[in-house]
Amino acid sequence: MANGGGGGGGSSSGGGGGGGGGGGSSLRMSSNIHANHLSLDASSSSSSSSSSSSSSSSSSSVHEPKMDALIIPVTMEVPCDSRGQRMWWAFLASSMVTFFGGLFIILLWRTLKYLWTVCCHCGGKTKEAQKINNGSSQADGTLKPVDEKEEVVAAEVGWMTSVKDWAGVMISAQTLTGRVLVVLVFALSIGALVIYFIDSSNPIESCQNFYKDFTLQIDMAFNVFFLLYFGLRFIAANDKLWFWLEVNSVVDFFTVPPVFVSVYLNRSWLGLRFLRALRLIQFSEILQFLNILKTSNSIKLVNLLSIFISTWLTAAGFIHLVENSGDPWENFQNNQALTYWECVYLLMVTMSTVGYGDVYAKTTLGRLFMVFFILGGLAMFASYVPEIIELIGNRKKYGGSYSAVSGRKHIVVCGHITLESVSNFLKDFLHKDRDDVNVEIVFLHNISPNLELEALFKRHFTQVEFYQGSVLNPHDLARVKIESADACLILANKYCADPDAEDASNIMRVISIKNYHPKIRIITQMLQYHNKAHLLNIPSWNWKEGDDAICLAELKLGFIAQSCLAQGLSTMLANLFSMRSFIKIEEDTWQKYYLEGVSNEMYTEYLSSAFVGLSFPTVCELCFVKLKLLMIAIEYKSANRESRILINPGNHLKIQEGTLGFFIASDAKEVKRAFFYCKACHDDITDPKRIKKCGCKRPKMSIYKRMRRACCFDCGRSERDCSCMSGRVRANVDTLGRAFPLSPVSVNDCATSFRAFEDEQPSTLSPKKKQRNGGMRNSPSSSPKLMRHDPLLIPGNDQIDNMDSNVKKYDSTGMFHWCAPKEIEKVILTRSEAAMTVLSGHVVVCIFGDVSSALIGLRNLVMPLRASNFHYHELKHIVFVGSIEYLKREWETLHNFPKVSILPGTPLSRADLRAVNINLCDMCVILSANQNNIDDTSLQDKECILASLNIKSMQFDDSIGVLQANSQGFTPPGMDRSSPDNSPVHGMLRQPSITTGVNIPIITELVNDTNVQFLDQDDDDDPDTELYLTQPFACGTAFAVSVLDSLMSATYFNDNILTLIRTLVTGGATPELEALIAEENALRGGYSTPQTLANRDRCRVAQLALLDGPFADLGDGGCYGDLFCKALKTYNMLCFGIYRLRDAHLSTPSQCTKRYVITNPPYEFELVPTDLIFCLMQFDHNAGQSRASLSHSSHSSQSSSKKSSSVHSIPSTANRQNRPKSRESRDKQKYVQEERL
Repeated sequence: MANGGGGGGGSSSGGGGGGGGGGGSSLRMSSNIHANHLSLDASSSSSSSSSSSSSSSSSSSVHEPKMDALIIPVTMEVPCDSRGQRMWWAFLASSMVTFFGGLFIILLWRTLKYLWTVCCHCGGKTKEAQKINNGSSQADGTLKPVDEKEEVVAAEVGWMTSVKDWAGVMISAQTLTGRVLVVLVFALSIGALVIYFIDSSNPIESCQNFYKDFTLQIDMAFNVFFLLYFGLRFIAANDKLWFWLEVNSVVDFFTVPPVFVSVYLNRSWLGLRFLRALRLIQFSEILQFLNILKTSNSIKLVNLLSIFISTWLTAAGFIHLVENSGDPWENFQNNQALTYWECVYLLMVTMSTVGYGDVYAKTTLGRLFMVFFILGGLAMFASYVPEIIELIGNRKKYGGSYSAVSGRKHIVVCGHITLESVSNFLKDFLHKDRDDVNVEIVFLHNISPNLELEALFKRHFTQVEFYQGSVLNPHDLARVKIESADACLILANKYCADPDAEDASNIMRVISIKNYHPKIRIITQMLQYHNKAHLLNIPSWNWKEGDDAICLAELKLGFIAQSCLAQGLSTMLANLFSMRSFIKIEEDTWQKYYLEGVSNEMYTEYLSSAFVGLSFPTVCELCFVKLKLLMIAIEYKSANRESRILINPGNHLKIQEGTLGFFIASDAKEVKRAFFYCKACHDDITDPKRIKKCGCKRPKMSIYKRMRRACCFDCGRSERDCSCMSGRVRANVDTLGRAFPLSPVSVNDCATSFRAFEDEQPSTLSPKKKQRNGGMRNSPSSSPKLMRHDPLLIPGNDQIDNMDSNVKKYDSTGMFHWCAPKEIEKVILTRSEAAMTVLSGHVVVCIFGDVSSALIGLRNLVMPLRASNFHYHELKHIVFVGSIEYLKREWETLHNFPKVSILPGTPLSRADLRAVNINLCDMCVILSANQNNIDDTSLQDKECILASLNIKSMQFDDSIGVLQANSQGFTPPGMDRSSPDNSPVHGMLRQPSITTGVNIPIITELVNDTNVQFLDQDDDDDPDTELYLTQPFACGTAFAVSVLDSLMSATYFNDNILTLIRTLVTGGATPELEALIAEENALRGGYSTPQTLANRDRCRVAQLALLDGPFADLGDGGCYGDLFCKALKTYNMLCFGIYRLRDAHLSTPSQCTKRYVITNPPYEFELVPTDLIFCLMQFDHNAGQSRASLSHSSHSSQSSSKKSSSVHSIPSTANRQNRPKSRESRDKQKYVQEERL
């Protein structure tokens, strides 16, 4: 088409000439006559038909120099000018007259208004002077007509104002009507521009019939609407002159009037209709009205693009007009045929300064326009295009939205997102031991990931997605579909310098998420215990609905505190809720047995209906022996349907229908056995792997009915006449749900029935094991203390004394020992006072900190050591060694606990350590509050490492006679001197003290896992070894807060796990107690009542020694399973692990006193005499009165001391005199420590 047009403009031959003949007989001219339709002869255009020769002659007439007028082709169907005269000037004149006429009227109006104002101002001054001269007496008479006139003017102004306000509302985007109107005007403008693009393929000017041309009709309708909208804008404008000169007004002037002229003249002229492209400048405003553009970058990007494109299209329209029309002073003879899109191409290569030369302007107007346009276009291209590219390039790579997958849940993880935190989380969350994790993880963070983190996300791309944003922004929460997420997990920065600030930021995240969607389940990490109280202030925070706060300080110090009671327990518990893969080692080394235990995790599963009505010990034994599962707790639902987690509740509790059990196992599939077990189908199966779902139908029965049947079966009465479960017992069962954990309940007649029901069940032990077990089921020593009375029904003497006393010994919940607040000066020991005080069997806490250090919350360390399930004389004295300035800041939370002393000093001073008899302590804890103030991670633990190495290098004298015999000792400051016991500082008979610091039991807190290699100089751990594989961690002498990361995923999959762990390590902290501490930030003392004293009756963790006591016969080559069953049946003790000497597997004697942890060994596991057994033992009511009964010897790993205390008042069945001589010789080589359980 361009070639044809060029030929027509320059010669009389070619396609252009042929096209001219065709143009006379058609309403719409084809593209071949585009260039020469302006040069047709009047005679040829008036003829009804033409031949090829006439076309040639008409084409040759183009070059005749004399021409009176230019003509256009017409037909009989279009009543156009018969001479074909061009009327472009009429279209242009309509626009010019409208614009300049309106401008003249506005200026004239302004001039007249100004003159009128000036005249009125002068006349007003004259009238005012006359009124002053006339006097005030005539003021009332003269003012009355003036007031009437002002009222009329005010009424007129008010009417005009209301109309103006109405018009302003109509065109503004502040109302729905205004937004609809604005969007509609923009859409119609784009529609008019599209019509221009369509008409641009036709000649610049042509005859058209309005009634038959569809596009002209549509364009007319659009412009009528534009005219009405222009009137609204004019009415609403405050400054009419500036409104008249606006770009949108100019666009209307040169596009609306020509349409009406077109209808009148029955012809069309493209003219300046391309100016509609300038409406694109408002595109960003329209998108903002529609709430599509919200960010500044997106608004800026759309602004730049709209300005660039609208300028480009408008300039192309002008070139298209002048090039296809020609110069007026050349009689429009120098035109060339260019399509609109060729002009667009020409403008782009011009702006980019490329200029290929294939298309160029030939007219003088076109070239003149290009001269000026290239200046502005080049500047715009050079500034706009790079900025547009930069904005597009800087677009967030992770700025999309999450698309939920049907049938698949997703969680949102936010907070502290780093390579370390994410890798630890994913390693545990996506562990293969978890049963089909069909959950997608969506990470949300305001900083884009680095290359390493990005590579980690790509490795897990099937289950992990990352989006850049903040949970504080509701828009970002909508992007990750937080309202449909299964949970939101918030990770904390454990290594931050300001823990309170980190907690505050996470609390704000919780507030933002809960504000957006109150029903979302949130699991968040908190660093400081006292900041947990702020979560309770959030109205939608509900721990009953699954919201949980994992306080790292609370759990970390709780783990360490439990290690003070049973060394190595922190390692065992940390491994239980962490997902570890089984690592098989063939060599007979300590790592083999340790790693076998590490592969165990905590799981929950509902118990089969076959267990309903059985007691907890019976079910526990059956699961361990037959199903190879260790059940340590159950979820018990009381009469009011409240759920409680009961840890080893004892033999008084019967399993209900649908009871949830807590198991220790190596795989989730193994735990399914407890759910599938059927007595009828699986009773004779010996291989636990064959226990799978069976097809038999089991009758379902309520728990109450099952207990009555079991009870009535023994007493021989009917259910209606039986009174075994009536009255007192039924009321007592209701009480069980209120006491946490459950109090042991038994009544003589009902207990006999329950015992008969248990005897009905066939024994799960093999005949060989029964024989080795010594017939424990019928052993006479298994009955006296097994059936203890509920303290609520028959209080013991110790409880009666407590209830009669007016002294507050426990806190208001009855969960912790309590004393009146003490001033810190009363518990401070000088070095000389500490040296003269007999301190033994105590806990030494070495704390590094100063005035500026962040508080670590020592209350969480002391509370588990002051749990009320210990008797007062059993409490270990606690001595803090550290800066007095730091301890004064912590003292406000410690002043209500008994048996606490402070030695001002430094843990690096050997004189201070000797003064507190560190060689006689049961445990030395090393903590630091300065760890996070150092940027170098390798130096974060320098103080703790130096203190640990300092203690291990100390030497002690073996001739300390102060502790010999039955020393009652001195009562150090901080002990309750008014106590009726006035008990000594732990201990009755002591063995010779430790001579080297290596044997002192120590647990060191670390921040950086890799620093564990510096604690033991004699180990061979690789620096890159994971923490749980290192010897200090396996031995329980090191603990790092990083092991608590696994609790996030464990809590998500089962929120009961966190409750169980918290109950085990905190000594009995409950949500009610946390609410009380949040209210007062201190424990409140309370008088002893049967309800609070019942809370003492809960199990606790202890270590059981095999070297002496009732289990000594199993210590020399016995099976762990026999020990498990005997301890469970005889004393309701639940064993769950072994603390064994590191070199116990060697045939030759070793001087090493280090021990390691073995979790849940199998039934056939062989025991050695030096083993210490981790067990959950029941509370002993008589231990406070009788201390000289059965001695359960508990040995520390260093064998530093020996203590005897009673667990139950049962004579020992072990005969020490009949033990082999080899045992006696082996015993002489070991230092023995007997600890009360």
